[in-house]
Amino acid sequence: MKKDLLGIADLTSEEIYLVLETADAMREIGQRPIKKVPTLRGKTVVNLFYEPSTRTRTSFEIAEKRLSADTLNVAVAASSVLKGETLADTARNIEAMSPDMIVLRHPSSGACQMLAQLCKSRIINAGDGMHEHPTQALLDAFTIREHKPRFEGLRVAIVGDLLHSRVLRSNALLLTKLGADVWVSGPPTLLPPGIARLGVHVTTSVDEAVTDADVIMMLRIQQERMQGAFFPSLREYFNVFGMTAARVRRAKSDVIIMHPGPMNRGVEIASDVADGPYSVILEQVANGVAVRMAVLYLLAGGVEDEAAA
Repeated sequence: MKKDLLGIADLTSEEIYLVLETADAMREIGQRPIKKVPTLRGKTVVNLFYEPSTRTRTSFEIAEKRLSADTLNVAVAASSVLKGETLADTARNIEAMSPDMIVLRHPSSGACQMLAQLCKSRIINAGDGMHEHPTQALLDAFTIREHKPRFEGLRVAIVGDLLHSRVLRSNALLLTKLGADVWVSGPPTLLPPGIARLGVHVTTSVDEAVTDADVIMMLRIQQERMQGAFFPSLREYFNVFGMTAARVRRAKSDVIIMHPGPMNRGVEIASDVADGPYSVILEQVANGVAVRMAVLYLLAGGVEDEAAA
């Protein structure tokens, strides 16, 4: 593993498989009566979240506590940021307290790269702007691996708000790197320019994207990032792009349905699909803890290796 986890683009397929295999071992810790090991005892991890997040922040915090790390959650809404302090100054002040790792979520793409250049601490990207969300892609891959024997030749359909999604970018990079056949679909107004350069097939027809799919991954409509009207109405969006039971029937009989959350029921996905037998959405949440434990463990191991060297 490298010093930081900034994005899937930086990882080799061997490093991705290393994380997935380590997560397999970490999941067993969560099944014990006492869900704690001393692996990161004495290490300090700062969770620095500039955007609201329930799943990701909670998942990281549980992962850190299960590994016995000392954790500090910085509530940006009640911090010096409101007084005008820049991210760089906040990072330098935190760095002066000698944390081992900083988990950063930030609305600006590239914020994690900037922090990695400023800080000796290891930086973990928990989502930066519309750039990447690497641990989400890793936990998605871990979930897929539980249900499908291999990634090579797997047909994956990613449907929804492609333009504003960092989850799309990280998943497209990871899945194509591991040999999957990735199709992406959404309204023409929500297709990022040059998206095909990620090695994916692009279509505005959801029916085409999900036909014979092994995996269907729905993306949230990110209305908080939208400036202007990208489609006529939420009802119209659901009629044309929403995942209904009828659309799922176009996929393979053993298809799995995924969603990074939070879901907008009746907008991206029908309730009977979200709660149906092919849904692995809650499995994704559970697997997120194991995958983030694996990332923390591997990065901390790198710190010890450097100290020994």
